[in-house]
Amino acid sequence: MAQIALISDIHGNIPALEAVLRDIQRRGIEIIYCLGDLIGKGPHGDVAVDMVRTHCQQVIKGNWDDFIGYETDDPSLLWHQHRLGSERLQYLAGLPYVIEFMMSGKWVRLFHASPRSVYERIQPWDDQEKRATLFHSSPLCGSPRIADVAGYGDIHNAYHQHLDGRTLFNTGSVGNPLEMPEASYVVLEGVYGSEDPAPLNIQCIRVPYPIGQAVQDALESGMPHPESYILEIRTGRYQARKD
Repeated sequence: MAQIALISDIHGNIPALEAVLRDIQRRGIEIIYCLGDLIGKGPHGDVAVDMVRTHCQQVIKGNWDDFIGYETDDPSLLWHQHRLGSERLQYLAGLPYVIEFMMSGKWVRLFHASPRSVYERIQPWDDQEKRATLFHSSPLCGSPRIADVAGYGDIHNAYHQHLDGRTLFNTGSVGNPLEMPEASYVVLEGVYGSEDPAPLNIQCIRVPYPIGQAVQDALESGMPHPESYILEIRTGRYQARKD
């Protein structure tokens, strides 16, 4: 049985990423996929990009990874762009859109926000018809087939649901969880590449990490407007930025 750790939405929070990577290593998991949003919000997107490139076998693009490369006059985005540098920005711009594979007889599709866009946001409390579209394909996907298992990040809310015989899950967020202040990731376990039915396990894991260190990192980094980010990582609740 293969095990794949799925991490997402790191957002430059290095203490959280380090804690998750330690937990993955402790479990003996050697394959890690990242579902996007390596950067933004937190201060150390540059370090997050370098660590993900070192530890993850496959990485796909998130919305922050996409728009961080746009021309802008926003001081916060300019600060993140400067921190990343041109080579990392090129790396983020070139990331693929989806990861697709067979596991235990099921077609698995992983993406950041939806099969159609990195900017389409679908929550666990949205109506079932809307959530069911996450199993669909699009021209951005590698295969036109409907997924049996769909997994994504983006919303920073981990969940696991069954809809009409198909399985939908969200990894939650490593660096900016918005339902409880602990890092979140998912482990998939099954027979990789096999079309034959076999057991398939999806486990959501929460990892405590030193939030105080993440707060200190943000304050010492010189990043613009750290207050909302700090409140979010302390409380696990979304905070609108006021400026």
